[in-house]
Amino acid sequence: MINKLLDRVRNSQVYCAIFRSGISGSRRDRMMAALNNFFLHLHPVAIPKHSVKVRYTWCMGGLSFFLFLVLAFTGVLLMFYYRPTPENAYMDIVDLGEQVPLGIMRELHRWSAHAMVITVWLHMFRVFMTGSYKPPREFNWTIGVLLLVITMFLSFTGYLLPWDQLAIWAITVGTNMGGATPFLGREGPGAALLAIGDINFVHPGADAKFALLGGRFVNEATLLRFYVLHCIGIPAIAMILMSVHFWRVRKDGGISGPT
Repeated sequence: MINKLLDRVRNSQVYCAIFRSGISGSRRDRMMAALNNFFLHLHPVAIPKHSVKVRYTWCMGGLSFFLFLVLAFTGVLLMFYYRPTPENAYMDIVDLGEQVPLGIMRELHRWSAHAMVITVWLHMFRVFMTGSYKPPREFNWTIGVLLLVITMFLSFTGYLLPWDQLAIWAITVGTNMGGATPFLGREGPGAALLAIGDINFVHPGADAKFALLGGRFVNEATLLRFYVLHCIGIPAIAMILMSVHFWRVRKDGGISGPT
């Protein structure tokens, strides 16, 4: 009875429109089923044996991506309750832990962020130790370094959102470092080279620190900027770079083998 029902489902027009190839015992049919399915096609049809050994890969790349998905899911839920204004931000964070049903999602978001930083660092360490950055994978190594920077910047922008004393002074210190950025910060090396006569293109109202703060000090504009960067700007860049990263892993022959 169950087998007949499954056969009717597999032979229905809806099923055939979604799954263009059936799965049978032959190797060719299994390959075609993977190639014709979007989700299965994200992975190679055949992978080397070493790439599924935990003692070689450490699963850090997959764990980093999984934690990114957890952060995206919990972040969307948090956006229903959090208001990025100085009057409401702190109390909204308090209410998320004490009043909102399933308020644990804020803790899931915070601890997943900490875990993602650790797993991305461990993934980079594993790639370096196994020589997976060497040709022809040097471009993908560069993409990975950019993703590491993006991960750190995601944590940095999320730090301000609770709008407590710890967050405000931590962001004050961090953005002061932005003022010392080479060529982009007014106190950084090379800033004087961008001056033409009496006109200095890098000044207190037009440098990296001002761009982050939206002013001279941490204020309401800073909170809004960090909120937009944390929820939209940086995740969008991260998703683009991750797509390129996964694509290049496949194009470069899959996970590199032991040397």
